[in-house]
Amino acid sequence: MSVSRGSDVKLCPQCGRALPATAFHRNARRPDGLAFYCKACAAERSEASRRRRGIAPRPRRPEPAGEGTKWCPDCRTTKPLSEFARTKARTKARASGIHTYCLPCHNARGRESKQRLHGGSREYHLRRRYGIGQVEVDELLEAQGGRCAICGRPDPEHVDHDHRTGWVRGILCFNCNGGLGQFRDDPGLLGEALTYLKGTTWQRVLIHPGVFQMCSPMRGRPPSRSS
Repeated sequence: MSVSRGSDVKLCPQCGRALPATAFHRNARRPDGLAFYCKACAAERSEASRRRRGIAPRPRRPEPAGEGTKWCPDCRTTKPLSEFARTKARTKARASGIHTYCLPCHNARGRESKQRLHGGSREYHLRRRYGIGQVEVDELLEAQGGRCAICGRPDPEHVDHDHRTGWVRGILCFNCNGGLGQFRDDPGLLGEALTYLKGTTWQRVLIHPGVFQMCSPMRGRPPSRSS
């Protein structure tokens, strides 16, 4: 039976006390809508579990933070709210919409996690966005002869993928990868751009031995002197 907050009581099996519903966290997955243990016992069990796993106890702030400020448990400093990262969406765990740690500590934790779990930011980025690691990138680059798959520039670093399917297509240099993105991977647009360049680009045409003339195949005005 569900327990109404602030009215009925519930027995905590750890401390053996009959406590009001407000002494228990909410848990929608349980029949009564409340957690199995009271808040105090749940906190004790959580800390005991952390100690068994070799995790240091959570630091407690020495005094309540003032209005417009927040205490960071990593650097143990009280800072303005503007120095804390914002959450993407407010949840019950983050009702304030502000992360637990200040920006420097938040970023340091992110770097540590990427290094510990993935061996570095590069590997994390590749795995998260493209589903491959540096080993696969090196294999693709070796198959391309160590050069950009389009222009042939050496040592390209950008992974090119199909935005519709997610499949990785090759390794490109910065300019070629950005160019495909600007044309939205549309072969039709790229073809039109090629036709446009062929029809409007001024070229040197040999009219006599050693004499050249600048001309445009289709249209356009003469180039400026600074061209």
